[in-house]
Amino acid sequence: MPAILPHLLPASLYAFLGFHFWRTRWASVAPAMPRGMLAWERLALLAALLLHASALYSELFGGGAMRFGFGAALSLMLWLAVLIYWVESFHARMEGLQPLALPLAAVCTLLPALFPGQHLLANAASPMFRVHFLIAMVAYSLFTLAALHAIIMAVAERRLHRGELTRPLASLPPLLTMEALLFRLILIAFVLLTLTLASGIAFSETLFGKAMEFNHKTLFSIISWLIFAALLVGRFAYGWRGRTALRWTLAGFAALLLAYVGSRFVLEIVLDRAG
Repeated sequence: MPAILPHLLPASLYAFLGFHFWRTRWASVAPAMPRGMLAWERLALLAALLLHASALYSELFGGGAMRFGFGAALSLMLWLAVLIYWVESFHARMEGLQPLALPLAAVCTLLPALFPGQHLLANAASPMFRVHFLIAMVAYSLFTLAALHAIIMAVAERRLHRGELTRPLASLPPLLTMEALLFRLILIAFVLLTLTLASGIAFSETLFGKAMEFNHKTLFSIISWLIFAALLVGRFAYGWRGRTALRWTLAGFAALLLAYVGSRFVLEIVLDRAG
């Protein structure tokens, strides 16, 4: 089986569903919008998630070693984000997110095949390392979903101020509902990011066989943590909302991307080495 085929199948399904949700939720010629996701849409999205998970598992653990490059990082982050969205959709309507999230997932699903990871992770057999890794990636995925919500909210707010009631805007929940969901995602992700940094510092020698290094990855992780800490303090102590909250959210997410994904991209693509 060609190396790209396991990634192409879920990517194609994500792309199809993204187009379907755009046509039925966003397109001006679409019929009346259904309430929530239909049963077949849920099943199709679940199938895409399972195919994506299988391709990711082969990419990460194939050959008896654990490889993790920038392509796998983005792919795993989007898989977790779509999974969290799929679960959350049972409890709350988030119409309007699918046409943005699913095309991104389709692109990121292909990245591990186009840019296979060469970075072998040491101590991958350690249960402590796996817990540390899992917590970190769940935190990143939640911040990814929060960033997507922030972008949608920024566009919706701008259109509302201009009085432009478009089909995509009409498909969204009220901004206050989306804002509450945004801060719920950020709060949970912040707790997980705190656990990631704490476990990395407390167990660095056990996990990695050496003391904690202060490098660009650590620096950007701490910067991201400080940004989100300031955002949450501003929210609960001073009532930050609207554009202020959105800017802080996107700034914190950008710093978090630079902490790992950006560094792996520079090492693997720009400098063409595994690092």
